[in-house]
Amino acid sequence: MTAIVEVGALDPQTEPAWEAFVAESPEATFFHRAGWARVIGRSYGHPTYFRHASRGGRIVGVLPLVHVKSPLFGNALIGTGFCTFGGIASSDPAAIQALARDAAELGARLGVDHVELRHVDALPIGWTVKSELYAAFRRPLDADIGVTWGTLPQQKRQELRRSIRGGLRQQVGPGLLDAFYRIYGTSVRNLGTPVYPRRFFAAIAEEFGDAVELAVVHGASGPVSAVMAFHFRDTVCPYFAGGLPEARTEHAYDFMYWSLMDRATERGARLFDFGRSKRGTGAFDYKLGWGFEPRTLHYQFHLVRGRELPEINPLNPKYRAMVETWKRLPLPVANLMGPVIARQIG
Repeated sequence: MTAIVEVGALDPQTEPAWEAFVAESPEATFFHRAGWARVIGRSYGHPTYFRHASRGGRIVGVLPLVHVKSPLFGNALIGTGFCTFGGIASSDPAAIQALARDAAELGARLGVDHVELRHVDALPIGWTVKSELYAAFRRPLDADIGVTWGTLPQQKRQELRRSIRGGLRQQVGPGLLDAFYRIYGTSVRNLGTPVYPRRFFAAIAEEFGDAVELAVVHGASGPVSAVMAFHFRDTVCPYFAGGLPEARTEHAYDFMYWSLMDRATERGARLFDFGRSKRGTGAFDYKLGWGFEPRTLHYQFHLVRGRELPEINPLNPKYRAMVETWKRLPLPVANLMGPVIARQIG
């Protein structure tokens, strides 16, 4: 007789089993790791509900949820809030159904507008699927970086050669958080987006240790681009990245990502995860220029008190004026106000 699936909450006793499951499950990502509960709790104070499904005392599925309640952007339960992915990770059909039911019931008890699960592929849970906005970009890394070089589009190789000849240099190490944050804060202001608080990035670096890599690229005038990358199993992901305006003309982005590929290959990475981008944006087109193929993301929603699916993204005409105004804010003002708003956008 097959054991019944039971759903429970992550706690200190079950965390080792949770982490072991995430380390082995093909469906799990870096954003399913238990440490995100502490990162988000310390950085924002949002309640987290990290749920696991067990069969016969063994974890067979996980779902990390974050409750983000905002006067500006509504009331939502998100898996995983503040991350690209983090919906249900499981290959057990009964566990998938149990975690989806549990999330819907939790959303009802909390009185949220909706529950949002960020999946790559849609799961058979009967929830509404939204797939027209985001795509993910991944491609293999060969053990020989020269082979990876040969698979890049010719134009990208030419741009990389110019960046290498341009005299750019790179620092890598844990002591670069301040330099990273200055560049990243400037970059997102220029895009019209509020910046996350510095303590968020500090908490990530502290929680995940060697799995987090910071790098800063220096050009002729000093630091011009920076990245915070995540290492998980055989994958490297440059998750937070930004640059000053001169980074484009100096090809600092190209140099930064290629250098990361090179270092990650030596570390044993065999997959480069370029993260998600919105269709119709410059970031989307930039990743196509590296030869990446977009893979549509399927975010799934269960409406609780809300009557329609949320449209919280800069491409929504409702927020267009806000984006354009934010681009013109003095940087000190944007960096002061940004964290207050960013904590409300899960």
